[in-house]
Amino acid sequence: MKDLSENISNAPTEELHRGLSNRHLQLIAIGGAIGTGLFLGSGKVISLTGPSVLFIYAVIGFMMFFVMRALGEILLSNLNYKTFGDIAKDLIGPWAGFMVSWTYWCTWVVICIADIIAITAYVSYFNASIPTWIPALVAALALIILNLQPVRFFGEFEFWFALIKIVAILGLIATGVVLLVTGFENPDTGTQASLMHLFDRGGMFPFGIGGFLLGFQLGIFSFIGVELIGTAAAETKDPHKNLPKAVNSIVVRVLIFYIGALSVIMAITPWDELDPDQSPFVTTFAYAGFAAAALGINFVVLTSAASSANSGFYSGTRMMYALSKDGHAPRKFSLVDSRGVPRRTVFFSSIFLFSAVPILLAGDSVIAAFTFVSSVASSFIIFIWSMLVISYLQYYRKHPERHQSSTFKMPLPRVMPWITLVFFAFIVFTLLIAEDTRIPTLCTPIWFVALAIAWQLRKRRLISSGQPLTAAVALPGTGEDAKY
Repeated sequence: MKDLSENISNAPTEELHRGLSNRHLQLIAIGGAIGTGLFLGSGKVISLTGPSVLFIYAVIGFMMFFVMRALGEILLSNLNYKTFGDIAKDLIGPWAGFMVSWTYWCTWVVICIADIIAITAYVSYFNASIPTWIPALVAALALIILNLQPVRFFGEFEFWFALIKIVAILGLIATGVVLLVTGFENPDTGTQASLMHLFDRGGMFPFGIGGFLLGFQLGIFSFIGVELIGTAAAETKDPHKNLPKAVNSIVVRVLIFYIGALSVIMAITPWDELDPDQSPFVTTFAYAGFAAAALGINFVVLTSAASSANSGFYSGTRMMYALSKDGHAPRKFSLVDSRGVPRRTVFFSSIFLFSAVPILLAGDSVIAAFTFVSSVASSFIIFIWSMLVISYLQYYRKHPERHQSSTFKMPLPRVMPWITLVFFAFIVFTLLIAEDTRIPTLCTPIWFVALAIAWQLRKRRLISSGQPLTAAVALPGTGEDAKY
């Protein structure tokens, strides 16, 4: 009997484990809102927009807060929701779940490859003689190993990597405050640190409305990953307590890590003196007299890219798991091992990670093409966020009793979803008017046409085999089996 019980306990199952604690979820939420774009991309955004970048990040953060409040209310209304695909299929329809799930999986696989390529660039800073394919191969193998561990190990890994980013930004802010108080003067330019630099170089909007609008298409990418707490919530202990804390802290995180840090940077070094090709974080520490600033910040950016790749790979494997549960991917992908890890989805998704190696070996032109693909993947995120908001509108219409009984209601539920959708339409417009993002944005419909065709083929196969297109996601405690 003992041998039999051991075999049963080790046999593959179809349920994920809730192995993430409150501290894991809180740091995943913070790490998701602090991407590589803040460390490296903020210099370029500042060069295009000037101090108005503060308004850009404030507006985006404000809108993302409502998206996450909508997501939080939906998730807590039914704890059997495991992914965004579950939400879309249950509240909009099977086709929506199919398109959201596959789009989200594809998005994060591509972004993971981009992060691996970025990691090779950061490694070359420490030792340029290392062949680029070596760190790419090591990073891909490390991602596979990490994601084959129980989810609590993923949470621990993200906890410490997010902590590194937080310490770096808080260190920058503290350093900047000291430089402002002491009246620091740049030895190269003679410019004295002052908050007036936010206003005395052409005002808050030195490039007018055109430059301000252009900044949104760059700034939005810095927030990719903030929705990861929705995926992590499926494997979090006590989500009714921990998820609201993570969502509500978004405003504070934006104020501190984006507006606070960039305000200090532009007060120490006027925005028009910052090099758009360098991290403004490196510049600030260097001016303070820290010779190892570049080394330290590049290490932080390296860990940020690794954290982003790991989070994206984790999210992609969970989305593939949900696709399998729906019959929209091979059934074997819905099996998890005795530790709650969907190993088959990890191995399948890992196949695409190794494409980073031939891309690097092919040369710069291919990397440029891959950057193009990454821009397309970033555009997909806007589709995902929009579908989450549309799902909330359906939830609010179909299940008013759940909304009324919710202890974590979205503020202004009749108005803000529509305002948020208009905002996302505005972001698409900014992507179309910018030269470097116009073509990738115009190419994204190709993906959705391919998905629409794939859905029609899959739907016919399910119908011909007598299988349901998808079952409703049952509420916990109803006595029904939860269908995915």
